[in-house]
Amino acid sequence: MLGISTPTYYRWKNACENVDRRKGAARTVARKLTEQERQEIVDHCCSKRFQDDNPRVIHAKLLDEGIYIASESSFYRVLRERGLLRHRSESRPAQRRGKPDQLKATSSNQVFSWDITYLPTRVKGIYLFLYMLVDVWSRKIVAWEIHDQESEEYAREFFRRVAARENLEGVRLHSDNGNAMKAQTVLILLYSLGIGPSFSRPRVSNDNPYSESLFKTLKYVPGYPGRFEDMQHAREWVASFVDWYNRRHLHSGIGYITPQQRHEGKVSEIMSRRNEVLQQAFERNPHRWSRHVKQWNEHPVVYLNPDPETIEANRQKAA
Repeated sequence: MLGISTPTYYRWKNACENVDRRKGAARTVARKLTEQERQEIVDHCCSKRFQDDNPRVIHAKLLDEGIYIASESSFYRVLRERGLLRHRSESRPAQRRGKPDQLKATSSNQVFSWDITYLPTRVKGIYLFLYMLVDVWSRKIVAWEIHDQESEEYAREFFRRVAARENLEGVRLHSDNGNAMKAQTVLILLYSLGIGPSFSRPRVSNDNPYSESLFKTLKYVPGYPGRFEDMQHAREWVASFVDWYNRRHLHSGIGYITPQQRHEGKVSEIMSRRNEVLQQAFERNPHRWSRHVKQWNEHPVVYLNPDPETIEANRQKAA
């Protein structure tokens, strides 16, 4: 009837315990606030003299008067349980922003990412600004420019020039929340070119990982000047970097091939050649492999800001 064994009953009895230690039994917590104390907190916080104060200020004022009821966190917890925590100031309440929509790319020219980064000059406090557009699927740097400021005019002309040589119809373009990215004139141009813009959450750099990763590669590559002499110096160095990155850099995220090779659809040929070399080596000396021969596979699908379901599916597939 008690839901415990006989030895347990006798052990508790012999220990002179008057506490019900069964799972789910009602317990008395010494530090728990009484209902009277909880109501006292509500009465103080809802009184007219504290109508313009937040719970922290109320708690401090009560301490100055020699009154202690509970901790600051208890004040907030009690008010939250009673539904009394609301935004009351004239400032705009904090907004909860959901994660950007998942973007899926299965070939080049489907999903682009762009951003602007600082390039420091020899003069402290003066910077150049690198505008860079990357194809998420192939990781190829599609376009870049350097200017002396970050502005919507430069951003608008940047995409006009890109549209003149690239087919941007139906492309999804992701960026952060910079002024140049969300300017009305830029958005109007993007829509007129058939581009669907997508934006990161404020102050969440992980929502735009491909551009952020590219900028880190750029600034940590051997030979990065650190500071540039002038605009000409910056443009010459970035041009050489882009040529190396697109045509000679074996990118780890796409199976150690160059972005240009992936952009041109040469992945299958390269992977087949690697697998053929491995298979020939296995046939010559099969005892060198304890399990199976590694197979090089291309990554046919790339996700930007994947949904939790996609992440779990990819994890199970990898396992």
